[in-house]
Parts: sequence; structure tokens; C-alpha cells
Amino acid sequence: MCFDLDSAPPIPVLRGAAVSHDEVVLEAADGNRFAAFHATPDEPSGRCVVILPDVRGLYRFYEELALRFAERGIAAIAIDYFGRTAGVGKREDDFPYMEHVERLDGSEIQLDVAAAVERARASGCQAIFTVGFCLGGRHSWLAAAEQEGLAGAVGFYGRPSVGRDGSPGPTQRASELRAPILGLMGGADAGIPADDVAAFERALDAAGVEHELVTYDGAPHGFFDRKQEEFAEASDDSWRRALEFVERH
Repeated sequence: MCFDLDSAPPIPVLRGAAVSHDEVVLEAADGNRFAAFHATPDEPSGRCVVILPDVRGLYRFYEELALRFAERGIAAIAIDYFGRTAGVGKREDDFPYMEHVERLDGSEIQLDVAAAVERARASGCQAIFTVGFCLGGRHSWLAAAEQEGLAGAVGFYGRPSVGRDGSPGPTQRASELRAPILGLMGGADAGIPADDVAAFERALDAAGVEHELVTYDGAPHGFFDRKQEEFAEASDDSWRRALEFVERH
């Protein structure tokens, strides 16, 4: 878990920005129906992000994040992971998410990402990015191997190494990544050693993948949170870099 339920993205609301949003249900190629939150600027830019949440799936933090992107002219679709095991309904705060995380399959996550990418394209987006956090950061980078035509993949403190289930991570699959990579990492993240980040960078270099990996000294896992006031500088810088990455690509 990256954030508490009462956490919020550390991004100022743009007052007066004209945006719309919908709670939607998408369908993946295998028939899975899953919840998503789609935020769109009233004056679209042709850019869109597909947001991959942390281990708890779709909840208010990521709906708010989608709105913050839309306020800046970037359409956003935040997806849930648990349609196959928990359905599409709203969940209580005591939802036992880890029981569902243990049943996740990476290939099924990518089917759901593909459905979100398809919706983004159907709504007029020409440049589509993935942006993920924790579990979502890992699968955002892996989407650069699995999804056709991504403009880029952003990961906040994703695990780049071999997964706990033995599955190859972005480091092992670096030669398959077909989009630029941005990684935003915590230097004090107990779950992601600096050696793993360094190995990811070496693999990206060797594969010739355009990339930028940024580590914030002293910042923990989940630093991108309004409640983590002591890491506001890291949050501000990482948000700036994410926006610039989308603008640049």
C-alpha cells in the first residue's frame, strides 16, 4: 500500500479549469469488466495518460490524480485491477485488497491496460502514456513492451527487478521496451534497493531505450502524497518531470 485512504495527490487544483469526468466500466479482450475513472479537459490536447494505481486498485487518490491531469489539458483514465475477482462496484474502506492482489496475473493487467488505451484512442487521443505507482509503476513500464504505440511510460517507485512470483521485470525485459521510460524513485525505499534501480538503468542503456531514472535522496516509498509534507520538494519535482515527459513525447 502506497497511500492512506485519506491521502491526496500533492498537486494544486487549477481553479476554473474546464474538465468533465465519468465513472465507467470497460471491457478487456477476455471479457473482463472493470471499473475506471475517465477525466477529460473541455479543450483536449490529444494527449492522454492511463493511470495504473498501487496495490489497492482504484480509489479516491487516483480519481483526484486523473482530475489534476485533466485540469492541465491531459485526458486521464485511472483503472482498477480487480474486476475479475471483486466486480465493478464501489468498495468499503476495509476492502481486503491483498487477497485480490495475490490473484493478479500480469498478462491480465495488460489486457485491462489495452482496453483503457483503446478507449483513449477512441476519444481522440493521439499520444498515450501510462503512469503507474508501486505495483502500477512496474506494470506501467511493462506496458512499454506489451502495448502498441505508447508514447511513453512513467513509473513512480515501481519494482524493476524480478517479481515475487518469479516473473521477469522491466530490467529483464528492457530489450522489449518500445517507448521512452521515466522512473521516479525514493532513495529511502526499503522495498526497492538502489542496486535494483542501477541494474534497471544499465539494462536500459544496453538496450538503447530512451530513459530517465530519478532518485530522490531520503524519500520513502509512497512519497508522492500531500500528507508527506517533508517530501514536498520531491513531489513537486516528480510532478514537474512527469508533465514535461508527456509534453516532450
